[in-house]
Amino acid sequence: MEKRYTPKTLEELKKTAAPIHNVNIEQIEKLGKLERTAVFVTEKVGTMGFFLIILFWTSVWLIWNTLGPESLRFDPFPAFVLWLFISNMIQLFLSPLIMVGQNLQSRHAEARAENDYNVNVKSEQEVEAILQHLENQNDLILQILENQKKKK
Repeated sequence: MEKRYTPKTLEELKKTAAPIHNVNIEQIEKLGKLERTAVFVTEKVGTMGFFLIILFWTSVWLIWNTLGPESLRFDPFPAFVLWLFISNMIQLFLSPLIMVGQNLQSRHAEARAENDYNVNVKSEQEVEAILQHLENQNDLILQILENQKKKK
């Protein structure tokens, strides 16, 4: 009789399997305060809500300082330079911060992808073990049926 492959038992699979862990929580726990701030800013600044706030504020600033009562204008023409300076400063500070946040999010995505791969490998091994068990059960059932035919 040929030597048959004996699949791993469920207990053997459990012993060899790496524990499943949540990479989302692990990634967040690894971040320092500044990195968390960068991710927060990246998530908030990269929204349409933030864009609409900036658009609204810029529009109000320009309209008020162009059409508002002259005595109440706080940045009359040609002093829009102050607004340009402020907007440039916002860009200068936000651009590197957003890039840092994107790099952190990219590392997090890579960790999730690696975790997904490990879960898929584990699932494949478990499915293979199940299929081997089913194949062995099928062979045993066929042997039992053949033995019953021989006895008749």
